[in-house]
Amino acid sequence: MGKSSGIGGQAVIEGVMMRNGERYSVAVRTPDGKIEVIEKDYGSSSKKYPILRLPLLRGVAAFVDSMRVGISTLTYSSSFYEEDEEEEDGLSKVAEKVFKDKAEKAITALSLVFAFVIAIGLFVFIPYAVSRAFSSKIDSTFALNSIEGLTRLLIFIVYVFLISRLKDIKRVFMYHGAEHKSINCIENGYPLTVENVRRASRFHKRCGTSFMFFVMIISIIIFIFIQTDYRWLNLLLRVILVPLVAGISYEILKFAGNHSGVFVNILSSPGLLMQRFTVNEPDDDMIEVAIAAVEQVFDWKTYLARQEEEVERLERLKKNREALVLASVSDDEDDDSELYTHDYTYSDDGMFSASDDFSDIEFVDLDDINSLSDIDDIFESDPDSEDPYMSVSEYVAVEDTEKSKKHYKNKKHKKR
Repeated sequence: MGKSSGIGGQAVIEGVMMRNGERYSVAVRTPDGKIEVIEKDYGSSSKKYPILRLPLLRGVAAFVDSMRVGISTLTYSSSFYEEDEEEEDGLSKVAEKVFKDKAEKAITALSLVFAFVIAIGLFVFIPYAVSRAFSSKIDSTFALNSIEGLTRLLIFIVYVFLISRLKDIKRVFMYHGAEHKSINCIENGYPLTVENVRRASRFHKRCGTSFMFFVMIISIIIFIFIQTDYRWLNLLLRVILVPLVAGISYEILKFAGNHSGVFVNILSSPGLLMQRFTVNEPDDDMIEVAIAAVEQVFDWKTYLARQEEEVERLERLKKNREALVLASVSDDEDDDSELYTHDYTYSDDGMFSASDDFSDIEFVDLDDINSLSDIDDIFESDPDSEDPYMSVSEYVAVEDTEKSKKHYKNKKHKKR
């Protein structure tokens, strides 16, 4: 996968929400077959309160914001499919009467509270009660807390599996797939077309399903060490520590989404496995909706152009590696310095190998060179050359071999 685009979203009723920075869009396939698209300000908490940008705190803020916007967008998308638009439910009537023009925000807030209470009951109180049912037979607190954690994880897996069987939820999960595939299409460098999106993977490391799985695992690790003599205090501590669990889970998800490698793949694999239940293959109509949502808030053409430009630069560097000279010293008649030319060649293992004179120099891994600016940290380019990255300056200000060795041995390559 290529560089992260920074966009994300979620599935809604017959549609997709996409967020990019402080703006988000909602695209819905209406009953008459048209695509209705709106764009709004995200209103992130971290923008209002900069302290919420700190690690851990930003995870809590992001979770609350996603829940708030998620409920709002679900309400909006479902409005296209209300059987009787003239008839309002009781909650809407009460909210409009009490809160007037702020009724929508009030309903969203109440929905958040309701969702939080249900989640606490399902994933905190029930697992705790199940584990304590074994307290008469098991004395070990560690064992009881382990049972609690495994019960919580089992409830989550069973819950996800059961809702994935529901007909209406299956369609939501198909739109979830359209959301993932459109993001993967862009981040892998392909134009955002129905054909390209269809070929993209439906799984994504930054998915909310993966986040929830991390929440389950982190809660097991943290709660397993929490035990007091009072059951009410044990439960209270678990509720209080939910934001910490969410914050840690967010940081792990963020790390996994921005990195690659064996460790990251292992870390992400359980969440990606869970996505087999929550992310289904979409049809072309759903893909069109996802594309409309992306294009409303994200200029994917500019993004791809910049990515292509960077790829061309990297290819240019790789093509001319063998011609690069790391260091040579001037043999000027007026200078006591001797001429030491040390050509570096590119080897199959992706490293520059030094001549015998500089065999103790710390190697530079070429895979760490990600842009032209990185070369400036290692090579002295010729400013008079038409193509400064095709030739390297033949003059480096060192007085003798020992200084030259020391200079290059201590030179650290830092990624920018």
